[in-house]
Amino acid sequence: MSPPAPPRGRGSRLNPDNRFTEWQRSACDDGWADAAAPAGESNIGPTTTLILDQARSVIVRNQSPDVPFTQSINPYRGCEHGCSYCFARPGHAYLGLSPGLDFETKIVWKPDAPEILRRELAAPGYRCSPIALGISTDGWQPVERRLGLSRGLLEVLAETRHPVSIVTKSALIERDVDLLADMARDGLVQVMFSITTLDPPLARKLEPRAASPARRLAAMETLHRAGVPVGVLFAPLIPALNDHELERVLSAAREAGADTAGFVLLRLPHELKALFEDWLHSHFPDRANHVLSLLRQLRGGRLNDSRFGHRMRGQGVYAELYRQRMQKICRRLQLNSNRRPLNTEAFRPPARGPQLNLF
Repeated sequence: MSPPAPPRGRGSRLNPDNRFTEWQRSACDDGWADAAAPAGESNIGPTTTLILDQARSVIVRNQSPDVPFTQSINPYRGCEHGCSYCFARPGHAYLGLSPGLDFETKIVWKPDAPEILRRELAAPGYRCSPIALGISTDGWQPVERRLGLSRGLLEVLAETRHPVSIVTKSALIERDVDLLADMARDGLVQVMFSITTLDPPLARKLEPRAASPARRLAAMETLHRAGVPVGVLFAPLIPALNDHELERVLSAAREAGADTAGFVLLRLPHELKALFEDWLHSHFPDRANHVLSLLRQLRGGRLNDSRFGHRMRGQGVYAELYRQRMQKICRRLQLNSNRRPLNTEAFRPPARGPQLNLF
């Protein structure tokens, strides 16, 4: 039985059981597929469901040598953007949910995250280090428009003068330009926009509910004019699909005010391998096998390589070609020439109770 077309506004057409279940379901044709929905309604997308997360902490710490931060906060688990390639999809398995459609439609959120963050920053043993906000899943995804959770976290960080780095592909971040501009004056913020392509039809397939590429560039320019340091992430780089746009995307971002840039090779951990392969055969059957072949060449014969030092860039001739292209375009555009670390000296812990601080 062939899978149906992706629901309107969603990225995946599959909803496989997660890898921790004791049994797995498989689809079969019972002859009722054509009568499953009324005429004209067969492709109506599922609605988004919110699930409360009663978290005791919000700051996650890591020691990965591949990422430039040791602390991060993810206000949401799951993402409505529906990016077919999102490396965070397999994380839904830990919630007993599917990395497919569940990841896009069942969003877990922490309503008391700002209060928990305030408590963690006030802990006597806390040592200030930049926090990456919304790294696994986008903190400014569509549901943020009505929940305002990332805005609440940003308000706590601004109040305590705590440095923060942000990665987003949403134009909604323009809403928070007042906080970001205030923090930028003390060197407390860096905003990176993830731009995978400048081709609207391709973007609509890759990331169906994210802001259009042109809209992201406009948001980048808005923040830049407000004095907020902005950059661009060409992530993920997908061979034979969007790799030819590397120079074009970085040039457009530079015109919009970006002064830093980076790229990440497509990563396909766990269930994401099958999900992305299905998406690829669904949307680009003419080149799917070629894309997968190049990925295997970049990953030592496999579709994924989780080793530190290899998972972000790959290995071999193509990996070296991408590295040289990135180096040359950054040099020509003068990107990454004046990187400054975020300021940790301005941090002032919040009060631990109603009593005022002595010093």
